[in-house]
Order: sequence, then C-alpha cells, then structure tokens
Amino acid sequence: MLDVYCERAGAAGFWAEPLNALTNLAFIVAAAVVGLRLARASGLDWRNGWDLWLLTLLLAAIGVGSGLWHSFATRWGLLADVLSITLFINLYLLSFGWRVLGLRWVGLPLLWLGYQVASFGLLTVVSPDALNGSVGYLPALAFLLGFAWWLRRTQHPLWRAVAVAAMLFAVSLSFRTLDMALCAALPLGTHFMWHLLNAALLFVLVNALVDALRRQGTRAVSTT
Repeated sequence: MLDVYCERAGAAGFWAEPLNALTNLAFIVAAAVVGLRLARASGLDWRNGWDLWLLTLLLAAIGVGSGLWHSFATRWGLLADVLSITLFINLYLLSFGWRVLGLRWVGLPLLWLGYQVASFGLLTVVSPDALNGSVGYLPALAFLLGFAWWLRRTQHPLWRAVAVAAMLFAVSLSFRTLDMALCAALPLGTHFMWHLLNAALLFVLVNALVDALRRQGTRAVSTT
C-alpha cells in the first residue's frame, strides 16, 4: 500500500480515502456533459472532431484512474492515474495548438517538444517530491498561463475561458500542495478539492475546444 495522502493516514482498505475516491465522480460528470454537447452539435463527428471525443473519453478515464488509485493505493492504481492524466495533457496541447493557436506541421511539434523540455528539464533540477509532488504540474500551469496571455493579446474569443481555466488550475494545485501540510488541522486533507476543481478546469478546457470547432464550422458555412 502506498500512503501519500492525508485522508488515508496510514490506514489500509478500499474505503480509506472516501472523499478522495468519490470526488473523482466529478470527472465522469464533466465528461458526460461534454459528451452530450458533442453529440448534440450538428456537424461534429469522429471525422472532424475525433480529438475532442478522445479528450472526453480521457476525461472520464482520469476519474476512473484516480478513483482506482485512491481506492487501492497500489502501483498499478498510480499508473492508471498518471497515464490518463499524461495522455490528456499531451493530446490537449496538440489539439489546442492546432485548433486554437493555428499551428501546423512545424509549429505544432515545436510546441509539444517545448512542453516536454520544460517538464523533464524541471524534474532534473527539482525533486519530483517537491511541493508535495505537485512540482511536475508547474509546466502545464505555465503553458496555460502563457496561452491565456497570448489569446488575450490577440483578442481571441476564447481568452476568458482559458484564463478561468488557468486560475482554477492555480487554486487546485494549491490544494494539492497543502494536503499533507494541513493534515493536523484538517484530518480529511485538501486533496479532494484538487479533484473537484480539476474536473471543472478540464471541463472548461475541453468545452473551449468544442466552441472553437463550432466557430470554425460556422465560418465555413458562412463562406459557402
């Protein structure tokens, strides 16, 4: 058993982290809402929106993977959690670069490579355990803040959604970081807030891509 959260407090068993486990349902709900919106959007299918459908499935997978991790507290549970999050981040980066930033076959790989360099580079100079294990998410937050700044600078209609997502991420990351530090005062910990806020964050991010695709479709219709 791997014990790294305040709520578990060294206890074994499936329900040792009830809040940390059950709040992962928020990811499932967020995925269901986005999936319904995709299904109801005219002209959106696997051909022109495959990445959005895959992101929606990964959003649900994050809830399942994290739920397994907080229920079983094993290495395979941790792998299910980390793998779903990693796949989501990388696919979202590429999808956002293509659909929102307008990057193509040169700029898109450079964006992805830049993120990998920032992520792995940071972990070569800072311990992965720093900030209660939250340090690995700092490059994602930095890129999100950079996207919000650039979209605001270019007056892109999605800049507010990305800015809101960045603020949600900063707050959720704070709750994740403070979980063990506040354990004496808050026996249930604060990690469950990371789940709730991140479910809202990922919903906002995927929903922004749905809006971007719908705008592209509207422009295409208006020009025909």
